[in-house]
Amino acid sequence: MTDVYQKRTLRAYLQRLSKAQWAWLAGSVSLCIAVVALGWFVEPTRGRTVPPLSTTMSIRDIAPKLGVTGKALARELGLPLDVPKGKPVKELGISQHDLEHAAAHLLGHQSGPLKYYIFAALVLWALVFLTRLGRPDNSPPSERRVWYPRAFYVATLMLAVAMCGFALGKSPNPMEGAVKVLKSMVGLYPSVWEKGIALAFFLMLVIVGNKLICGWACPFGALQELLYSLPFFRRIKRRKVPFFLSNLIRGILFVAMLSLLFGIVGERKGFVVYHYINPFNLFNFEFDQVSVAVTIFAALAVAFVAYRPFCQFICPFGLISWFVERLSLTRVQIDADRCTHCGACTHACPLEAAEHKLAGRIFAADCYSCARCLNICPEDAIAFRPVWPRALKRRTIVPRVQKDHSVRQLEGKP
Repeated sequence: MTDVYQKRTLRAYLQRLSKAQWAWLAGSVSLCIAVVALGWFVEPTRGRTVPPLSTTMSIRDIAPKLGVTGKALARELGLPLDVPKGKPVKELGISQHDLEHAAAHLLGHQSGPLKYYIFAALVLWALVFLTRLGRPDNSPPSERRVWYPRAFYVATLMLAVAMCGFALGKSPNPMEGAVKVLKSMVGLYPSVWEKGIALAFFLMLVIVGNKLICGWACPFGALQELLYSLPFFRRIKRRKVPFFLSNLIRGILFVAMLSLLFGIVGERKGFVVYHYINPFNLFNFEFDQVSVAVTIFAALAVAFVAYRPFCQFICPFGLISWFVERLSLTRVQIDADRCTHCGACTHACPLEAAEHKLAGRIFAADCYSCARCLNICPEDAIAFRPVWPRALKRRTIVPRVQKDHSVRQLEGKP
């Protein structure tokens, strides 16, 4: 019954699109394909195979062959960062197997530019869909159930998992974009500026559209979103983790990582907490660390009942982008003059983002631009739109405790 309803909704949506929107659809898809084609053209053709290495070589000899610093190689081999770099690694207790395994892992973190182009294309598509295509032109609020069909979102998520995940591997990704800048500051990468540019790229996508990179393009975020969207455990999903708690845990973990990485806590610099709980290893099928396998399994299992658990509780980029999304040029906005305090949007939102927006909080909970709220408001008071033209009047709105008839219908109550 649900599949039939979705097909009818999608058919009705396509029938209601205006000629201008069909032009937008064709143009945006063509542009996204052109962006990916450009990335394919500039992608290096050389394979990232492990070069011939020997334990008679020193860290100083091996590191340039892998494109990393001596400190990065030492950390990967489980050695102190200040270990003598001129000694043969066999004198440091490193076997040939350990050396080749470390080299393969380091090369697995390197990637060409193609994936950045795909990220940009997915965010561009999401931006056009949410701002221009999701709602058919001249469609009245009575037809709002047709707006923003989920099929487009699900298809984009599946493409993100397939292309930005399994096809191209774990690197680069937004999480590593944040962590590698910090690792380069302690000498684990040759250039701070190079890693800084990568992080700036992901943050720029956050500014372009409110966390679209996380909500529509990040492969592990997309995988969690797909699992959460399955029609299971609906009663449990109504219970939301308080944002204060999830953000506190995420912040504590980030501070702990900084303390260990820079040697403020512990015996030596270079210990990266996220290395042991990196779920993106799934896309390279790297499960050597038991903690990584446990993290992946736990995050995907919990994703059936809780919204994006890894993003909420762990991801350092999620924490950083939570601050940056205050600068987003396009985002979900609520027209305070139209809002009737019915609570429909807060019920639809899988987090506390809508509730915090209604309450007028500057630092509201994470909004992943999932579009669940955009066709739910009976007063047409919600839109995903740029922030600059005819800015909406800001006013604190206190939601009513009593839910109105529209929300009761959503909950299946008379």
